[in-house]
Amino acid sequence: MSEPKVKLGGQDGLRRLWNGPNFRWNLFLLALIAVECGVFSAANEKFRSLPRIFASANGDLTFWYVSIFVTFVMITGGIDIQSCAIVGLTSIIIGVAWQDFGFNIWAASLLAVVVSVACGALSGFFVAYCGVQAMVVTLGGSFLYTGLALLVSSLSSTEAYKGISGFPDDFKALTKIKVFDLIPLQIIIFLVLLFLAYLLLHRSKYGRKVFLVGVNPAAAEYSGVNSRWIVMSTYMLSALAAGLVGVIMTSQLGTAKSDLGGNATMTIITACVLGGTLSTGGKGSVIGTALAAAAITLLRFGMPLCFGVNKQYLDIPIGVLLVVVVVGRAVAGNPAVAAWLGRLRPKKESKAGA
Repeated sequence: MSEPKVKLGGQDGLRRLWNGPNFRWNLFLLALIAVECGVFSAANEKFRSLPRIFASANGDLTFWYVSIFVTFVMITGGIDIQSCAIVGLTSIIIGVAWQDFGFNIWAASLLAVVVSVACGALSGFFVAYCGVQAMVVTLGGSFLYTGLALLVSSLSSTEAYKGISGFPDDFKALTKIKVFDLIPLQIIIFLVLLFLAYLLLHRSKYGRKVFLVGVNPAAAEYSGVNSRWIVMSTYMLSALAAGLVGVIMTSQLGTAKSDLGGNATMTIITACVLGGTLSTGGKGSVIGTALAAAAITLLRFGMPLCFGVNKQYLDIPIGVLLVVVVVGRAVAGNPAVAAWLGRLRPKKESKAGA
């Protein structure tokens, strides 16, 4: 009697997994990555070099790290476009605190990360407790923190355009470590952060509250959830990730600059949306975001290497991919389209029966 129950439970478990949120979308992203690897490998055998791929991923860490925590923000119905500014602010604080104020390099790094979290808390406070639109707050935050980074750089004895260098060897060695002489430590750190983010978002009470706030903030409040604190905390997590990126990039490049974050903001948002996170909130997955980030990195690496596409035009295929995928999902999720597909099924079955 017990065996059928076990088998039935296993079938039910597989069915629930298949029908679970984002599972099929994550399978699509895995298929997309497989297609990219197949096409690029066939076009140029140099693409099969793992060290090259890891080096390319190493350069895209700015949005890999941050995007998995911006996912939290977007699930609550918000958006965060200030992360890159916080990366630059973190970097220049490290340099100035170490070179001009005599801080130990690790103490300077800790100070910079604390400041980055405070920046996220400030923006999150305006969004959650003051009711200001997230787009407006984080856009203003982007300008504010960029300006603060320039202000901090003016405190240095080194000209801002040169950047601050000459960091201790143990600090620069942090990003030179390779596991098995192949995998950069930054990739391992990313996988650890991804695992922690997965547990926090998908396997904890906090994560359930994040989703509930995104689906229905009023219902969350009636359920006893402090929705304003939940929203604020997501911006703090996103800023924490940006701070970590600032530390890692400063170590990797050996230079502290106020503009170190670059212009990866749209790539971060693209990874979240392509990963299955709804811009309206209530749905998302850190696994999906990570897979989307990997797909974008492979595209940015493979197009110039295999097809000679100028790096200046790499935003075009990424934009096309995003538009096609988002429009396709919207059309597939349209009730009218679903009803039309439902009407086609009986016709096929009746033809088969005839």
